[in-house]
Amino acid sequence: MDYTTPAGTVTGVDGIELTVPAHGVTVLAGPSGSGKSTLLRVLGLFERPTRGAVSFRGTDTGTLGHRARRALRRDHLGLVFQNPPENLIDHLGVGKNLLAAAQSTGNQADPEAILDRLGLGGTADWRVTALSGGQQQRLAFGCALARGSAVILADEPTSQLDEASADLVLDTLRLLAGEGHAIVVASHDDRLIRLGDRVAWMHDGRLTALDEHTGPHTERAKP
Repeated sequence: MDYTTPAGTVTGVDGIELTVPAHGVTVLAGPSGSGKSTLLRVLGLFERPTRGAVSFRGTDTGTLGHRARRALRRDHLGLVFQNPPENLIDHLGVGKNLLAAAQSTGNQADPEAILDRLGLGGTADWRVTALSGGQQQRLAFGCALARGSAVILADEPTSQLDEASADLVLDTLRLLAGEGHAIVVASHDDRLIRLGDRVAWMHDGRLTALDEHTGPHTERAKP
């Protein structure tokens, strides 16, 4: 993935081969500037790679036009940004955010049922601003559920949160992984990395190691 800058061409990610399983947590890990957020945007079909290909369920997304890519992203992929308010419609209540998310893909949703699953029961009539940062991130993941997203991508979902709020996000990821969802997270949060079923370690835009998880979650050593 190349970018043109006043100083010349900059490569964001290069030479990466990665298959994301249909369920479980895949973490893109590495220091700031390693290319993990760029790779996440490419996987989420927000950017077209300048080289190579991205396939989704056997379809080469590079052959799709703008409208088809947008429809695939809308109907199958959910993206959670690192800044909680960016994920939600602030003038709608909590429950109505879930309904709006479902309606955007032609789905139906039971806001109370989703909120109960996420530990947010009783907040359907609250304003979004009444939720803590961690609760807002939980609601953002709930919106992805309401849309029926097959894959949920999250860019540094705990980076803007205090420890207690981050714990809420980690609990949500455990819940979704346990329910069989496919989750891809870009993060350098050690606790989130330990949560991953597999960790793709990145450095200078390249994949340097792939740590496959085979047993109970344990401390992972950085390569």
